[in-house]
Amino acid sequence: MAKRKRLELPPEAVSRYLETKTTPQAPRARMPIADVAGDTAGRAALEEVARAMTVAEEEGRVVKKLPIAWIAINHMSRDRLVLDEDDMDALAQSIQDRGQQTPIEVVRLSDDAYGLISGLRRLEALTRLGETHVLAFVRQPETSQSAYQAMVEENEIRADLSFYERAQIAVAAAGQGVYASPKAAVKALFAHAPKAKRSKITKFVTICETLGADLRFPTTIPEHLGLKLVQAMGEDAGLAGRLQRALADARPSDAASERKVLEAALKAPAASGPKHVDLARDLRLEVKAGRAVLSGKAVDAAFVEALADWARARRMG
Repeated sequence: MAKRKRLELPPEAVSRYLETKTTPQAPRARMPIADVAGDTAGRAALEEVARAMTVAEEEGRVVKKLPIAWIAINHMSRDRLVLDEDDMDALAQSIQDRGQQTPIEVVRLSDDAYGLISGLRRLEALTRLGETHVLAFVRQPETSQSAYQAMVEENEIRADLSFYERAQIAVAAAGQGVYASPKAAVKALFAHAPKAKRSKITKFVTICETLGADLRFPTTIPEHLGLKLVQAMGEDAGLAGRLQRALADARPSDAASERKVLEAALKAPAASGPKHVDLARDLRLEVKAGRAVLSGKAVDAAFVEALADWARARRMG
């Protein structure tokens, strides 16, 4: 068999070959149209991000860091009347350890002024800690009703309020013309609450309107005592006046003392006086809670008409 000849190359030829395989090749130049397309796509992406951020800010979904001094706490009537000191200490300690985890809600009043919607406890805790800024969502409620609903709903979820506090914010909102009446305010502000709970809040409205100016510790009135007071005032027209006088005379210095005054007034008998008066053989006057009922054969159409004329004349006089 013929012997194969081995192919041998000079060393300099091998070196030149390896250099051509290992030396990086210069990249191909991009066409100008590719650069233009890339720049256009980049600008479009940035514009889309800017639009999304603008929408998010308008919708109140962007957290901002605002000076606490710019925020007006009493921009709205507050539903929370009392800040529990133990709860406040715990909240302040939590914020000191972990920072503010949940932003408050504010409404923009001007470039350097905002009104508080919700987050009173967090704002107070930050102030006690000596902080100068707060994380906040800047909302733009469509109506005053929306702002009040936002405040109430957050407090209903985060920390329970007393029935008196719930009732008084309904009274305050109605007094400011946000709602037509306290009852309408209760229905709107506590729309997601059970019907039975709304009914109890409405009953506490009576306490706010009747005794609010006389009570020193209204938020401590237990649910059962408040409901008894409302029922008793409905059955005895004179009870509200007696309660007011008793509170003024006692001037209770703490919640327990005030509660005793209220409970004592409930147990005290109503002022003595005739319950039935026979005006004539065929005409009787019966006095009930806030009502006077005339009965008997004398109460005919002519009598009712004359009585109505007398009542109108007396009212006008």
